[in-house]
Amino acid sequence: MSQKLVDRSPDLKRLRDEGYDVRVVGTHLVVANIPYVTSARTIQRGALVCVLDLQQDRTTTPATHTVYFVGEVPCDKDGKPLDKIIHDSTRQLLAEGLEIQHMFSSKPNGSYPDFYLKMATYAKMLVHQAQAIDPSVTARIFPPIPTDGEDDTPFHYFDTASSRAGIEALSSKLRLDRIAIVGLGGTGGYVLDLVAKTHVREIYLFDDDDFCQHNAFRCPGALGIDDLKPMKKVEYYSALYGKLRKGIRPRTYRIDEQNVSELSSMNFVFLCLDSGEVKEVIMAELERAGVPFIDVGMGIERSDDALTGILRVTTSTPEKRDHVRDNGRVSFAPAVGENFYSRNIQVADLNALNATLAVIKWKKLFGFYHDLKREHHSTYVLETNKLSSEDRS
Repeated sequence: MSQKLVDRSPDLKRLRDEGYDVRVVGTHLVVANIPYVTSARTIQRGALVCVLDLQQDRTTTPATHTVYFVGEVPCDKDGKPLDKIIHDSTRQLLAEGLEIQHMFSSKPNGSYPDFYLKMATYAKMLVHQAQAIDPSVTARIFPPIPTDGEDDTPFHYFDTASSRAGIEALSSKLRLDRIAIVGLGGTGGYVLDLVAKTHVREIYLFDDDDFCQHNAFRCPGALGIDDLKPMKKVEYYSALYGKLRKGIRPRTYRIDEQNVSELSSMNFVFLCLDSGEVKEVIMAELERAGVPFIDVGMGIERSDDALTGILRVTTSTPEKRDHVRDNGRVSFAPAVGENFYSRNIQVADLNALNATLAVIKWKKLFGFYHDLKREHHSTYVLETNKLSSEDRS
């Protein structure tokens, strides 16, 4: 209830988005971690508290101009009490676990039109004195905000990046029920890194490979030597991104003819496979089920004393699929030769770029980004820095 009320109330949401430590306790608004000066001229942190005035399920105009304070007697930079705002100093238990010590009364511009202006104004009165002693202190600490187990978000804490940027409505366009990433090698790991930060409810990971030492050099993040223990790739990524969000669904097996139907219930699929042998089976099933997908590929080779190559992003939607086979955009050839993986050059920055291009296209398909060219096949040529857009719908 606490954070839902904040989300529905523009004034409370603005406090949270600007970095104040905001929570709701019963019917009281609490803005914590406010720096203030004590009589000993030390800087402590207290909390401003006020009764919330609500209309239906959101805040309305504050009925009073007073607030409560949790902490010692607040003083100016010289250690003298702020008598101009301290109205009373009597301990009161407002709610379970919420005891206040003081009441403030100040209305420099008359009544307060909303709770943002009310609480921010009082906070500035205290912080101003503290900053006269230490200019670095601030009440805008941007604390992590747990979701309190609410079901309308896949995250363990709130997506304040979207709210601060004012793009929550756009972000909601990516609130798909389930997507899949098939192949968690270099590029697939970066696809997960980007998609995990969107509002997709469930992300299915399909890969039977072990996570090995060489994987640490081309995957997102950094591992210590103690982290390199026997585990599957999907188990590693599930544990890592499970710290951020719910809905990571690891599957420690490959997609093949027997289980390919598992992909038919997905809203979208990213194919990040080295070998094209199973791609034909997967794509046929996705086409039959009407599931859009993106297939990525890299062809990096050593030429003399440097690397050269091409990155590819091929998109297939129910509206346009013929280009995949008719134009030969995807190879269905199997990986051949015992040393295929040793010759299959992958570099972290190129894996990340390939994944980024794929995720950008995915976001275009669902209206997060504008898509004027509507290309369904693009390539990036490394040595010429050329990005092409082909097969437009």
